Amino acid sequence: MKELPLVECCTPISGPALSPSDAAELERLFKALADRHRLQILNCLLQAGEESVCVCEFQPLLGVKQPTVSHHLKQLVEAGLLERERRGTYAYYRLKPGVLDRIGALLAEPALLPAA
Repeated sequence: MKELPLVECCTPISGPALSPSDAAELERLFKALADRHRLQILNCLLQAGEESVCVCEFQPLLGVKQPTVSHHLKQLVEAGLLERERRGTYAYYRLKPGVLDRIGALLAEPALLPAA
């Protein structure tokens, strides 16, 4: 009986993989963003640039009651996406500096290694 040569089923994965801590960070961020209201908040803050936006601006934008707005903002702050600043009786929110760059870096394709 003739033996057939052993054939590998696939090409081995090469290059650096996403670390468990980076994967956990992305999971936390994606969970925070997996809601249409939180995406609208993020979009509003992106349009505001570096300016902070008062909590009172989000209720008419989202069409939900203030406690719901506060819940969504809390989720985004806890995920590390937003910063909160108290001014008198109002809270103002803005994107945390560098957060979008961090997300981009976590999702970026690894640099190609030079040929040996």
